[in-house]
Amino acid sequence: MNDNYREIADKIKESDAILIGASNGFSICEGLHLFAGDQAFQELFPDFIEKYGFRNILEASFFKFPKEEEKWTYLSRLIWHYSGTYHGSSVMDSLKSIIMDKPYFIVTSNGEGHFSLAGLENKQIYEIEGNWFSMQCAHRCHDTLYPSMDVIKKMAEVQQTGKITSKMIPKCPVCGREMQIHVATDHNFIPDSDGQKRFQSFVNQYHGKNLVVLELGIGWRNQLIKAPLMNLVNQEPNATYVTVNKGEIYIPEVIKHKSFGVDGDMTEILTLLKEKMTSM
Repeated sequence: MNDNYREIADKIKESDAILIGASNGFSICEGLHLFAGDQAFQELFPDFIEKYGFRNILEASFFKFPKEEEKWTYLSRLIWHYSGTYHGSSVMDSLKSIIMDKPYFIVTSNGEGHFSLAGLENKQIYEIEGNWFSMQCAHRCHDTLYPSMDVIKKMAEVQQTGKITSKMIPKCPVCGREMQIHVATDHNFIPDSDGQKRFQSFVNQYHGKNLVVLELGIGWRNQLIKAPLMNLVNQEPNATYVTVNKGEIYIPEVIKHKSFGVDGDMTEILTLLKEKMTSM
């Protein structure tokens, strides 16, 4: 395994750019587990668990609340806890050290916005399923996005002493109906066409060059990110594929000769890779 880390570190050092793909496995390392009814979930939402029997964040996030006040009580508590008070993590620090001064681009299905909050460039990030920092008309009467964090903060603060009232609920400035956080929960989601263009521009810029595709916490079923990244590696003669995941490593036969699969705890793996790079 030490030889693998050395080889991966060499590939990153020699690369012209790094393309990072990240999904739920990365969020889990930072303490945000969408699929688990863990202690953090139970401590944050005891009232919603008791009333609706929610088992995890994902289930609650797709739930059609009967009242807008309840919906925004849940959303503001969730978003402020995981993003409004975010101060970085060891796995994020390791990733930033691995990137160093290399040109990079991040494509992610994570919506908590931690990459930008950690100081990585917004223009180098494509959040393919949206993020918590914007909101849109729930009925998509138009495609403008609006900032959400001021609303989220006020609602989160109110919950410390009271309840969210109807007057605090954001309304669409065009049609006057409900707003929703800009994440892909239904067919009204507004795609980030600018992010897609920036992603494609990065791929075009480093076509034929030494590109490292670093994939973090993406399961083999994820066709949204994993499949395009593997196809890109297959098409690019000088690309190297590095996939990091716990308990599940999938590399197609066609790209195995230029791939590395690292199975285990991502925090530990990126720490070791960072140390290997800084010692070179």
